[in-house]
Amino acid sequence: MSDLIPVEYQGQRILLTSQLAESYGTETRRISENFNANKERYIEGKHYFLLQGEELKAFGNQYGNSVSVERVSKLYLWTEKGAWLHAKSLNTDKAWEAYEMLVDEYYRIKKNQVNTSIQNLSPQLQLLINMELKQKELEKAITSTKEEIQGIRDVVALSPNSWREDSKNLIVKIAQKLGGNEYIKDIRSESYELLNTRMGVSVEARLTNKRRRMADEGICKSKRDKLNALDVIADDKKLIEGYIAIVKELAIKHGITLQSA
Repeated sequence: MSDLIPVEYQGQRILLTSQLAESYGTETRRISENFNANKERYIEGKHYFLLQGEELKAFGNQYGNSVSVERVSKLYLWTEKGAWLHAKSLNTDKAWEAYEMLVDEYYRIKKNQVNTSIQNLSPQLQLLINMELKQKELEKAITSTKEEIQGIRDVVALSPNSWREDSKNLIVKIAQKLGGNEYIKDIRSESYELLNTRMGVSVEARLTNKRRRMADEGICKSKRDKLNALDVIADDKKLIEGYIAIVKELAIKHGITLQSA
């Protein structure tokens, strides 16, 4: 990802559609098609920016030959959260690997460790200031690491007795970190897909069968309709254990703790 030409808009790194397509190993047409098919899920200003007219012209002038806008009437700029939605739509190993690299190497710009103004000071003062900065960075890193370790311990210790409530809270927090509650459905679907693959089952099929059995027993439709995948998981101890493990992994991956949830 280091060969990407850095492009910024409103103080944050963004990607052009062509850059995103190249990174994900697909065509720009596919990116546009996925966007149009799921347009209601994309929020302007959060997932993308749309430039037209004078804004587009000014943007083109800013980047010169790096970004050509001569033959386009509008230009989409994709944020980190927008890139996540596109990776979700493509759902390929290549796209997910590229997304992880984009987050680490492109979107999240590393701050300079030393302010350029320090260079104007005497060597002795520069040394003292740099030592102080490094000490503060070290203390901050130690505190952050301790918090992360404790957070991981708390997640790993998630109790089977309260697994439904705890897993729900963790999934909501993951969604909020990704951009909002609209991601809850995606995270839940991902957790069920992982459970199906890992445990060799079909939660959806079990849910359908459970509803059929309830219908045969004369249970009213309203109660049958209230059933969900978690009710099916609750019927099988092994599925509960598998689901807890998967939610823990997702939470740790996204840096979520029970306290923050």
